[in-house]
Amino acid sequence: MQTVVLKVGMSCQGCVGAVNRVLGKMEGVESFDIDIKEQKVTVKGNVEPEAVFQTVSKTGKKTSYWPVEAEAEPKSVAEPKAEVETKTEVKVDAKADAEPKLAEA
Repeated sequence: MQTVVLKVGMSCQGCVGAVNRVLGKMEGVESFDIDIKEQKVTVKGNVEPEAVFQTVSKTGKKTSYWPVEAEAEPKSVAEPKAEVETKTEVKVDAKADAEPKLAEA
């Protein structure tokens, strides 16, 4: 089960209907949600992001992947941890550089 979120340029109910129609016919789609105000199409099912993208693009509407930052919070929470690890490594390197100097003195 996968969730694919796309940004689709929909300006009217006709646009929504077109997207609705192609997704309704697509294999593997279990459910989908079309938000005209947000220009957001969320598709759930046994589907590949690329296949969903191509299917929605067939409507002729401007289609792009939804920006990940706005949607997936857990990823941004994990990033600072990676930065902390990097800082720790830098400190270790600094000590390693300092030790030989102490030995020389």
